[in-house]
Amino acid sequence: MSRIIPVFLAGLCILLLGPTLGSSSRILVVPVDGSHWINMEILLRELHTRGHSITVLRSPKSWYIPSESEIFSSINVTMLEDKTDMSYYNKLLLDVMECRQSGEFLRSFCQQHLITSMLDKGHKILASAAATMLDDPKFMKKLTDAKFDLMLTDPGLTIGVVLGSYLKLPMVFNVRWINTGESHFTIAPSPVSYVPVPGSELHDQMDFPRRIKNMLLYLHSLVEQYFIINPAYSELLQKHFPPGTDLLSLQLAADIWLVRVDFVFEFPRPTMPNVVYIGGFQCQEAQPLPAEMEAFMQSSGEHGVVVMSLGTLVSALPLEVTKAIAAAFAELPQKVVWKFLGEKPSFLGNNTMLTKWLPQNDLLGHPKTRAFVAHGGTNGMYEAIYHGVPVVGLPLLFDQFDNLHRLKVRGAARLVEAKSLTKENFLEALKDILETPSYRDNIQRLSQLHRDQLMSPMDTAVFWTEYVIRNKGAAHLRAAGFTLPWYTYYSLDVALAISAVIAACAWAFVFICRVLCCRKSRRKTKAD
Repeated sequence: MSRIIPVFLAGLCILLLGPTLGSSSRILVVPVDGSHWINMEILLRELHTRGHSITVLRSPKSWYIPSESEIFSSINVTMLEDKTDMSYYNKLLLDVMECRQSGEFLRSFCQQHLITSMLDKGHKILASAAATMLDDPKFMKKLTDAKFDLMLTDPGLTIGVVLGSYLKLPMVFNVRWINTGESHFTIAPSPVSYVPVPGSELHDQMDFPRRIKNMLLYLHSLVEQYFIINPAYSELLQKHFPPGTDLLSLQLAADIWLVRVDFVFEFPRPTMPNVVYIGGFQCQEAQPLPAEMEAFMQSSGEHGVVVMSLGTLVSALPLEVTKAIAAAFAELPQKVVWKFLGEKPSFLGNNTMLTKWLPQNDLLGHPKTRAFVAHGGTNGMYEAIYHGVPVVGLPLLFDQFDNLHRLKVRGAARLVEAKSLTKENFLEALKDILETPSYRDNIQRLSQLHRDQLMSPMDTAVFWTEYVIRNKGAAHLRAAGFTLPWYTYYSLDVALAISAVIAACAWAFVFICRVLCCRKSRRKTKAD
């Protein structure tokens, strides 16, 4: 009997684990650092539990991606982090705040000019890093010999796209932003009459002046793509890829786009068969808080707690802004948990806890939480929706203005400009969110809609990732339109042919009429 039990247990393990082990695949991952890594790591953990072997390319100077992990092995390569640091984003924040002093129409173009400068510099660095990898035969042989089954990458940075295409791997994107803006503008038809261009701070019901603004921003994005981004990769692609290859063609060849969007949050718009929506996949039910933080939450009594976090890339606001925020918090009856890096601000009240790190998802899911002061990053917005917490928005950079605008038009957020923030207007926005029931009602309605899905966003992401692995791609879901010349895509050749036929028929009709009229005129002349 003592020998039978171990044999039985071993057999049971084989039955239970066998399918997982048998389906194990080798996945090469090229992520984006910062907040993008947070949600990529969550997906990698789930794939790891399914038995997949994961290798991550990272910079040795990475801000958040560890060199050692229980869920993946890593390879150090030169990436964007080697040439930039977080202070760059703090400088960019100050420049954006200056832009925000302009009127509603001009400030979007001012901010886009700053982004254009960043894209110009960033893509030159990325193209150089990708060229260094492709020109290193030992490195490329190492990747080739590993016999990866899939490239999983965030195409916000392009190295994964270039490497995956060169290695001829099936490719899955974990994506929200790519090239000049939101991913739909690369993969799907995007009528600018009702689809807001990234950075426009518009919604899908635009009057004529706003449609002019939207069109101008769209044309600006085309200039960025074709005259700034694509040329950075020309030499690299000419050397290592077939003639005619450009960055867009490599990106559009991806099999599945896991887009971090839910139409509870995003405005409805056209999509494509290989676009899969996983917005909020990083959200989960709240876990117990550390004892000290839980005690602080409970001490708030009936008033509850306000949570504030400004994300991963910007270390601190200007001093005068943090002083105003601290002074406003001090006048609230609520307690405040504030993720804060930097010198402790003056006027800080006894009701405010400063912490360098906070479990954001767990705090937002806590029953004592009443409001969320946030910069408007995608992760934070979906966590606020998931847990039904209204938002006071303090947008700082990139997509944050658009994200918060989406919540604002749905009646779930208030916005405060960092440049013009004062104790009085920040306190007024806080009290409005805390005391007006409609904000909480609206975001809890969004939460209900977001949770009402056939499959969880995480299960959807894993299914389609494994689908590509099982089927060695998903070429049958890629639209043929991406391989057409631009004049064929827009049917300009057909329009020209039809116009020529119509013109020919019209000319023939006129010619026949003139001939008949001339004959009739001659007969009349002879009769006279």
